[in-house]
Amino acid sequence: MSEFFVGMMGIVALFVLLAFRMPISLVMALVGFVGFSVLTSPKAALSMVANEIFANFSSATLSVIIMFVWMGFLAYHSGIGANLYSFAYKLMGHLPGGLAIATQGACAVFSAICGSNTATAATIGAIALPEMRKYGYNDSVATAGIAAGGVLGVLLPPSVILLLYGAATEQSIGKLFIAGIIPGIVLTLLYMLVIYILAVRNPEIAPPGSKADWTERLAALKGGLIEVVIVFCLSIGGLFAGWFTPTEAGAVGAGGVLAVTVLRGKLKWRDLERSLVDTTRTTAMIMLLVAGAVIFGRFMAVSRVPFEFAGWAGSLSWPPFAVMIIILIIYFILGLFIDALALVLLTIPIFYPVVVNMLGYDPIWFGVMMVMVVAMGVITPPVGMNVYVIKGVAPDIPLETIFKGIWPFLLAIIACILLLMFFPSLATFLPSLM
Repeated sequence: MSEFFVGMMGIVALFVLLAFRMPISLVMALVGFVGFSVLTSPKAALSMVANEIFANFSSATLSVIIMFVWMGFLAYHSGIGANLYSFAYKLMGHLPGGLAIATQGACAVFSAICGSNTATAATIGAIALPEMRKYGYNDSVATAGIAAGGVLGVLLPPSVILLLYGAATEQSIGKLFIAGIIPGIVLTLLYMLVIYILAVRNPEIAPPGSKADWTERLAALKGGLIEVVIVFCLSIGGLFAGWFTPTEAGAVGAGGVLAVTVLRGKLKWRDLERSLVDTTRTTAMIMLLVAGAVIFGRFMAVSRVPFEFAGWAGSLSWPPFAVMIIILIIYFILGLFIDALALVLLTIPIFYPVVVNMLGYDPIWFGVMMVMVVAMGVITPPVGMNVYVIKGVAPDIPLETIFKGIWPFLLAIIACILLLMFFPSLATFLPSLM
């Protein structure tokens, strides 16, 4: 058997095992170990697995995950999201679709201290959905808007997916974080535009709320946004300025959220305990995924599958733009069935060499593009993790109702992807300043 044939059989075996709903981290590790054993020897495979697991769990680079994840869970359990939504509502709630527009603003700002799509959707959903239903918002628009807003959690810094992409490809995590800012802002504005158009065309689905005066707005600002500004400036701002390494930025950010919530009396002992338990559980899951993906990547390297794909892409007479479109479509299709975090780690060994080495695209730009495409999977069936999170917040609303409202927001994500394709500087401009 040729190396390439063994590699392709490994990919097929991986998807077969995933179809049986085996944990993807274990599937990647198992297929990688067996494939590496076939192409080298069982002894070499055992040594490789032991070395990679130890290297990943003791990696100083990956230690940044713990701090940023904890920062997000501290914000989640302390109630900072409620203050953010209050400020956004008082600022924009009087516009057509104002509550839903304010929800997008709250999602964007909360994402800047969270980095998780599910935590963003759960936090803002629990706060915003009862308000929108109280004011007569259409269930489909309200729930779909929150689910789509959660996507910002994987795009705006500190995105966990961008962090892992940087660790796996040895790209600057700081540059990747900064690269997600402008696309994240653009996507937020596109979401708001979608809601405004829907509300103007049919005011009954998203009626405007009451208008707050500037005294109320400033009061809400003091209670919510100042904390976020402090945390963002301490962590991401310091990272951009070169004051901190990514690990230090995560520690400063988590420490900043902890200090702010304690000083304002927002964090109870039980909330702190929950944040630590959730952080431990999430970090362990991510570490296992990374270890499994690295083992699978070693198998892909010795099978030469990525190099064969790279050679195939280089032999095509198509322009790089067309090949890139095909790769993005493949990512979208896979994202319908595989969790975004796992999909990124799974496909990096296959597509990254093709995109960067053969097609010549900027690796920072590709990281942002890949995150945006796979993020579409968190709001589309059958996986649609954010949709299931919102279903948990509002169990009386049918899944079909939520999915029905997703399509306008899906078009907004596609529009943002096209803008990045034609204007890559949207993702590369800020990193070029570092």
